[in-house]
Amino acid sequence: MKAIAESGIILFHKPKGVVVSRRDELGRKTIYDLLPEWVLRDGWVAVGRLDRQTRGLLLLVKDGRLVERLTRPGGFTRTYEAWVRGQVTEKHLAAIREGVPSPVGILRCVEVKILGRVGPKTHLWLVLDEGKNRHIRRLFGALRDERYGTTLKVTDLKRLAFGPIQLDLPSGRWRFLSQDEQMMLQLPNQL
Repeated sequence: MKAIAESGIILFHKPKGVVVSRRDELGRKTIYDLLPEWVLRDGWVAVGRLDRQTRGLLLLVKDGRLVERLTRPGGFTRTYEAWVRGQVTEKHLAAIREGVPSPVGILRCVEVKILGRVGPKTHLWLVLDEGKNRHIRRLFGALRDERYGTTLKVTDLKRLAFGPIQLDLPSGRWRFLSQDEQMMLQLPNQL
């Protein structure tokens, strides 16, 4: 177990309402409050971030070079499931694939599809090839629901996969990646 802990990668299912930070100046719960104390003590860091309201797959590593490799734009994809308040249309999907201007630059998804609708909400599946700060939330915030004239708003967001690694744990739980999973991340990404 120690050998894996020295060179391993942790998969964590981050719950909603938890901050991806070592400490929070506002006293909010952080991921390190939910992980074993040795994760913080031994310098494990999150690969990318999920905002406080986003839940799902988060990887933690000890190797800074691996963090850079995993978060490099155009590298590993990130797959999400989202609920959006408003009627997302085919016109919206085309804009999302093409790219939508925002204060942090052009935001887009390499893949997006509607999974269904419930009342005024749209259920979506999205794939990013880079992750800017609050990427999906900002993307939908830049689009308008033509029927009601309001901006679209993400009400629930969950990361399902990071590259080939799939979320397979209940909320708040963690595990080490298997050797096979680690090998998938060491190989050049085949998009």
